[in-house]
Amino acid sequence: MKKILVTGGAGFLGSHLCDKLLAEGNEVICLDNLYTGQKKNIYHNHDNPRFEFIRHDIVEPIRLEVDQIYNLACPASPVHYQSNPIGTTKTCVHGSINMLGLAKRAGARILQASTSEVYGDPEVHPQREDYQGNVNPVGIRSCYDEGKRCAETLFFDYHRQHDLEIKVMRIFNTYGPRMHPQDGRVVSNFIVQALSGKDITIFGDGSQTRSFCYVDDLLDGMIKLMNSPKDFQGPVNIGNPGEFTIKELAEKVVELTGSKSNIIYQDLPSDDPTRRRPDISLAKEKLNWQPSIKLNEGLEKTISFFKIEL
Repeated sequence: MKKILVTGGAGFLGSHLCDKLLAEGNEVICLDNLYTGQKKNIYHNHDNPRFEFIRHDIVEPIRLEVDQIYNLACPASPVHYQSNPIGTTKTCVHGSINMLGLAKRAGARILQASTSEVYGDPEVHPQREDYQGNVNPVGIRSCYDEGKRCAETLFFDYHRQHDLEIKVMRIFNTYGPRMHPQDGRVVSNFIVQALSGKDITIFGDGSQTRSFCYVDDLLDGMIKLMNSPKDFQGPVNIGNPGEFTIKELAEKVVELTGSKSNIIYQDLPSDDPTRRRPDISLAKEKLNWQPSIKLNEGLEKTISFFKIEL
């Protein structure tokens, strides 16, 4: 049994991770300031003696004794991270410094939940970990993109300077139950609009692509990375290499929900990537990991969740 800290533990990914770590017999401390996380995501663990919730913002230091740290704290959807861009950058940078300092003092291994957004609007396709990206440092998405890039820098500098045990994963679009209905991400947007009978809004002409990874697959990769040999730090892509246009996704959601919604088109936001697909060769080689849940199966599970939620 390990004592494990999950920052952002009341969020979409974090709450599912807490569940998996508890199911494995670990003691879990869930840390969240509830900016985008929700208490209802973790309420079912309230009476578990191996679970503890602390309301805290990682921009401020905290002292804890733990064996592992999963650093997931940061708004991940454009709607939320752009609503307080300075706060987003602080979470990525000051938050990482605080968590790395905690890991150094406690002798803990720490994993950073980075993002495919470090690749920006890529000129290389699919994206490999050695691709250094095409990011606009002064755009409206920069608080997140550059914040996560700086966090990766900090992680590797702490590893080189202090021999800290680090793991860095780059998460590609993930979806599943407990997504926030108003988080502005494409899967939740389309499902909520379809179930509500509203027009499904596509930004751009719908030809831009994304790769969608179901939450269970992603967390399997995350836990495998955390527990991989010490000499492998990453960064490593964790995502589903299946590539779909946004228009294809909208059509699938309409079909699976049986919705009568129309698909409409609006202007593409600034710096929105045109293509996104992970090369997961490194994850296969180092972690023996690849996703197994197909898009239709994952969407059906997510739609079932939203039918109850809405």
